[in-house]
Amino acid sequence: MSIKIVQPNKEVELHLLDGRVLSGPRGAQVGEFLKMVKDDFKAPIVAAIINNEIHELTYPIETESYCQPVGMGTADGARIYRRSLVFLLEISFSELFPKGRLNIDHSISSGGFYCEVTQREALSEKELNLLKAHMRRLSREDHAFIRREVPIQEALDYFKQRGYEDKLRLLEYRRKDYLTMYSVLDQMDYMHGYMVPSTGYLKWFDLRLVEGGFLIQFPRRHAPTELEPLGDYPKLISTFRQYGGWLTRLNIDNVGALNDAILSGRADEIVLVSEALHEQNFADIAQQIVQKNSRIILIAGPSSSGKTTSSRRLAIQLLARGVSPYPLELDHYFIDRSSTPLGEDGKPDFENLEALDLTRLAQDIEKILGGEKVQLPRFNFKSGMSETGDVIQLKDGQPLILEGIHGMNPRLIPDRWSGAAFRVYVSALTQINLDRHNRVSTTDTRLIRRMVRDARERGYSATQTISRWESVRRGEKRHIFPYQENADVMFNSALVYELSALKPLAEPLLRQVQYRAPEYIEARRLLAFLEWFLPLDASLIPANSIVREFLGGSGLKDFKIWRG
Repeated sequence: MSIKIVQPNKEVELHLLDGRVLSGPRGAQVGEFLKMVKDDFKAPIVAAIINNEIHELTYPIETESYCQPVGMGTADGARIYRRSLVFLLEISFSELFPKGRLNIDHSISSGGFYCEVTQREALSEKELNLLKAHMRRLSREDHAFIRREVPIQEALDYFKQRGYEDKLRLLEYRRKDYLTMYSVLDQMDYMHGYMVPSTGYLKWFDLRLVEGGFLIQFPRRHAPTELEPLGDYPKLISTFRQYGGWLTRLNIDNVGALNDAILSGRADEIVLVSEALHEQNFADIAQQIVQKNSRIILIAGPSSSGKTTSSRRLAIQLLARGVSPYPLELDHYFIDRSSTPLGEDGKPDFENLEALDLTRLAQDIEKILGGEKVQLPRFNFKSGMSETGDVIQLKDGQPLILEGIHGMNPRLIPDRWSGAAFRVYVSALTQINLDRHNRVSTTDTRLIRRMVRDARERGYSATQTISRWESVRRGEKRHIFPYQENADVMFNSALVYELSALKPLAEPLLRQVQYRAPEYIEARRLLAFLEWFLPLDASLIPANSIVREFLGGSGLKDFKIWRG
């Protein structure tokens, strides 16, 4: 064996996961390497994982490396595309309407963000079409997004000149002495996360006028080069506006303002007012149920939305009005595990509606509401088998509460009882944002909620929770989100302070994710996100708070309605 010192080879190799090896000039951008194989992938490539670290396509390959292309069909790829599209929208809006203020608010399930314009009148149809045409022109011209790290003071001076008070407040809590900024033409901004190399990548989008603002539409992951038809979301948008009103009352509309309030000693005020607004909403919902004399109360929502605490707080409000609801758990209507329909991965799909014994559920509802005695089933989660449960008989006028992910699905209960049902959709629908252009994903909020609860109640690591999350999200998109507008009311379970309260428990869990684990990239992303939040003392949070369902210490954990 002969070992000797040599000059570096001018070529470097990039190893793909399928065994192919690409060779090119040392220092060439990974995007140049991947042009050779881009047509072999179903979705456009927007980034790359190099040696288990995600990088932009402009990343130079200096040494022999392993590479996994990141397409728009992945969670990371979709985020990168949407973030870049928001920057294109921001640039175009600023050029056309320099006196207006653009706010990227919340997401919609068919693929889009709701946007509001302030400091001038809302955009007209003609103005929105001009904005869309301007974005398409910039896309065709393929301007590069220039990335550079700038000293914090330089960033502060720039944002001050532009009048971006929300970004100035956010940067007061920046731990690092630099900020990664992106620029194109004469515009520059901080975007929280990676970007595509240029505007030419942003080909798939549309703008649509809605009441109070407009939607920017983008592809969803399962069809990354197509736009889905946009539905109408009047209840969802109304719920978002209500939450916006709550934030106005608290005088906290971004993370910088939240941190200011915590630092100034207002944490107890934030918690108490936030919880009071939740309680007021539960009281309003209970009053509607009583006025309609609803016999069935359906409560549904995605994972970690706070359904359990919400259903119990709603039950307490009903009890205070002289109505004693009977809680019937839909999970006990699971069919035997051996008969559960399989998902695409060949594993039992417990989030499929057909995983429930719908025939027996319909028969039991008819008998229960008819005043008969009914033998309920009980599902044994250890054996995966249905067993014999309690025998119940409701008193005259006593309503049922059915809590489960399928509560909004019209197939869940018999048609003749549909008009007697009151449907409540519970989810962390919207959050305060980092700033006007960097939104906080409520999916991330729910993942962090679940991670903290899984660690405490089930002993799961963050790695395990993150690894299951993709399957959970897939089920939500198929079985929950399409039916959310069937709700009579939507309850936004998000609390303005919750990420500050969850942060001290979530960060240690995320830091334990091993570097070589597939979940490491997601853990790093969430850690970078949580850096923006100051911690909040959890002892300030009352025992009946929805956040307690995840933090622990909930006074409602063992709450049961007396069934005498």
